[in-house]
Amino acid sequence: MNAEIIAVGSELLLGQIANTNAQYISKQLAQLGINVYFHTAVGDNPARLKEAIEVAESRSNLLVFTGGLGPTKDDLTKETIAGHLGKELVFDEAALHSIEQYFVRSKRQMTENNKKQALVLEGSRILANDHGMAPGMFLEKGSRFYMLLPGPPKEMQPMFDAYGYVALQEKLTTKELIVSRVLRFFGIGESLLETEILDLIEKQSNPTIAPLAGEGEVTLRITCKHDSQEEAERLIDEAEKAIFERVGEFFYGYDDTTLAKELSKELGKHGLTISAAESLTGGLFQQEMTNIPGAGNVFSGGVVCYTNEVKQNVLSVKEETIANDGVVSEQCAIELAENVAKLIDTDIGISFTGVAGPDELEGHPVGTVYIGISIKGQPTTCEKLLLGGGRSANRSRSAKYGQFFLLKELQKL
Repeated sequence: MNAEIIAVGSELLLGQIANTNAQYISKQLAQLGINVYFHTAVGDNPARLKEAIEVAESRSNLLVFTGGLGPTKDDLTKETIAGHLGKELVFDEAALHSIEQYFVRSKRQMTENNKKQALVLEGSRILANDHGMAPGMFLEKGSRFYMLLPGPPKEMQPMFDAYGYVALQEKLTTKELIVSRVLRFFGIGESLLETEILDLIEKQSNPTIAPLAGEGEVTLRITCKHDSQEEAERLIDEAEKAIFERVGEFFYGYDDTTLAKELSKELGKHGLTISAAESLTGGLFQQEMTNIPGAGNVFSGGVVCYTNEVKQNVLSVKEETIANDGVVSEQCAIELAENVAKLIDTDIGISFTGVAGPDELEGHPVGTVYIGISIKGQPTTCEKLLLGGGRSANRSRSAKYGQFFLLKELQKL
């Protein structure tokens, strides 16, 4: 099957809600080996919905609809589909009884328009709504399949999982799976990464390799279609190995992880604690770390040392360091990292000092950054960056680079 997901609701086009339903359904269809080539969003307008259906039918043989099954006048999905397919709408007695009982239990008056939710396409397979009122439907006509699901995710997701998935599975003539793995990289640009593995991308067939740009990082999605989960995983492993031979030094994790999550796990693995001294990043590193559940096990605290006075009076940066080297310097970064670890009594101290922008500082161009890393029992190191972004991007990337550099150091232990 080749599928198209059609989300119905003007609120989607107005930006009032995000189309999380399409994301969820796409993941489930991938597990069934069903290709999803298009996501469509259309407002509560029968003429435009009919047009969207006709376009979808020209390129897909499975149409999955979400939304527009409710009791109000703008809920027109099943009416429009019924007219398009030449089907009658009939009452599903089980759904009608369930709706009536809901109003009895809640001691509320049931208005006539609520009965509309029990109308279903004649001849369709009913998908029970165990978390709401309007049932879903699954209908086969000719060479195409139509699935209608409610819009609220709390109703749609359990309905699809319990009933929609099974209905589709029964109709599949081949039992292929689509298995994906996402590799996450940092410290290398999308264009350079693609250049390094261009021959692998050009030769791809199954599995496929797709570069995706993220916020300050790059991901590669490896996707394999096979009727065996084990064989799909093996083929993905082979592709991953070839990729790592080219750009493995920039890899940090899989799928939905983040640098902060991986760093937190690595710190926990070694039983180490960390503190931070932040000048240009203004607490961004600490914010990233404390966003992780259980951060208190590895992150003790830190100091935002934005001014020279705080660097000197709180973190004991030497007066001669500031006078001779400046605050934007390797020596300042080293002292900040070592001294914050002593001040807060942690195994590791990390520091950030530099020029976020928009103006130069101490003769250094915007984007000059020094990151100090002090690990107990090891020489303190310092990494220098020359970033080319604006103020906000320089601050954010500096915090991420600090996570990445420290993660790589810990992986050597």
